[in-house]
Amino acid sequence: MTDAKRVPASSGALPPFWRGLGGWNFYFLLKFALLWFGYLNFHAFSNLVFLAWLLMPIPALRWHRIRHWLSLPVGFGLFWHDTWLPGFASLMSQGDQLSGFSAAYLLDLVNRFINWQMVGAAFVLLVIWLFIAQWIRMTVIVSLLLLWINLVNIAGPSLPLLPVKAVTSEVVRENPPAANNETPDAEPLDQSAPPTSANLTAYLNRFYNQEKQRVTQFPADLAPGAAPFDILVINICSLAWADVDAVQLRNHPLWQHFDIVLNNYNSATAYSGPAGIRLLRASCGQSSHHDLYQPTNNQCYLFDNLAKLGFKPQLMLDHSGEFGGFLQELRDAGDMQAPLMSQSGIAPALTSFDGSPVFNDAQLMQRWLDDRQKSSDTRSATYYNLIPLHDGTRELGSSKTAAYQPRARQLFDQLDAFMTQLDKSGRRVMVIVVPEHGAAVAGDKMQMSGLRDIPSPSITHVPVGIKFAGMKAPHQGALQIDTPASLLALSGLIARVVDGQVFTSANVNIAQLSANLPSTPVVSENDNAVVMLYQGRPWIRLNGGDWVAYPQ
Repeated sequence: MTDAKRVPASSGALPPFWRGLGGWNFYFLLKFALLWFGYLNFHAFSNLVFLAWLLMPIPALRWHRIRHWLSLPVGFGLFWHDTWLPGFASLMSQGDQLSGFSAAYLLDLVNRFINWQMVGAAFVLLVIWLFIAQWIRMTVIVSLLLLWINLVNIAGPSLPLLPVKAVTSEVVRENPPAANNETPDAEPLDQSAPPTSANLTAYLNRFYNQEKQRVTQFPADLAPGAAPFDILVINICSLAWADVDAVQLRNHPLWQHFDIVLNNYNSATAYSGPAGIRLLRASCGQSSHHDLYQPTNNQCYLFDNLAKLGFKPQLMLDHSGEFGGFLQELRDAGDMQAPLMSQSGIAPALTSFDGSPVFNDAQLMQRWLDDRQKSSDTRSATYYNLIPLHDGTRELGSSKTAAYQPRARQLFDQLDAFMTQLDKSGRRVMVIVVPEHGAAVAGDKMQMSGLRDIPSPSITHVPVGIKFAGMKAPHQGALQIDTPASLLALSGLIARVVDGQVFTSANVNIAQLSANLPSTPVVSENDNAVVMLYQGRPWIRLNGGDWVAYPQ
């Protein structure tokens, strides 16, 4: 880690006590290479301070060497801090959940974490550095490069070596006029200011302040002639458009069942607990992650609003709901107090990443339909959460994670068969398929496959389909809606159809029914990360730090 000999100044080397970086040169060169290709959230000034600490002259060679050994944990911590990997606070907050992972799943995660191509590239860089260091003083080059990067940070984001922070004068207004059943926005959000950290933070604060004013207005009661029907909300874990494309299921027959498809829907989070709470609180505007776990107005609870209109709340899971306290979060923060529908007699289909069973969804959906056909309750609203696509899920009796594509195809086949049976039964059901978040099947420069600590657009951009089974009017294919939407759009659409007339009318104009649904700008948040679209590109803030452009 250090130049071993002290040489006289007259030899052309460094003056006495000024020693080079030695092996730390490779440390910084590796960071520069990763930064160039967009794999680092580089903290330029912190690295400059670390460089100064390593170069500060110490007369005694022994203490110079001790400094390098003491710097090893600091260097490791700084390297971790410069990556997009979850921070220490995030790891600690999920410690209980990590302890619940099976040993096989943890080994699989470690395997995925090691990118052998990058390891090979690092080895090549090491050999090149060892070769040219024989003739070139690398300490000078490394120091000048790091100084240059710091100057660029001060002068402005105009260099491709750093995350590009493009500036455009265009005003982006993402919120169209509100529908009659929604409190109108005070003013569309303006995105004309340059994307500095201060401006992006101000925009985020304006977004949350505006969302606090938005609410779906449900009718006080139903008219005497209102037609009864059921509402089934199918909340799928780990399914985004990026995952659908990765496993080539865009053309699956499932999509032909829907009357409405929301192509530009944002789930607003990348974790299951918060996703479930957000869906159960869908009747109010989008809240911050922190506010999800704070008391809220009763009118925010979607299923409570439906219960007041005679829709009996029901809860169905294809898992126990115990991992991460998922079921308890639904009850405490989502006010879902309905008893869990019995799983007795339902066969396990898969094994979850924590070793618990994942029950057969085809059998569960059949049980739900059979129960509804026999029930004396004319209206119901069911929240159904299913996890066969969750990362780490494996076949029964296997310790290896099952491939995503066969699991996704099987689930799509089951949903397709269920909706076909719904049509044959003639029962009036509003089916809403809305994923919690994506699976990150492909991964990106910030996160390896399966990691969802950062709610990136490829994870939160999820497919949402709405089907009105049992309509008197003929099915005319799926209306594709491309307006940016989120949870309030679902609540708004449900509020428009609670009288059931969509099922009894001979002709239904789906385009008119879904016109001007509440639109929501793209903002997603986990505990320690916020990602949002601003001026047409994603920006990210980690742990309350500065905003940087999401690496593409």
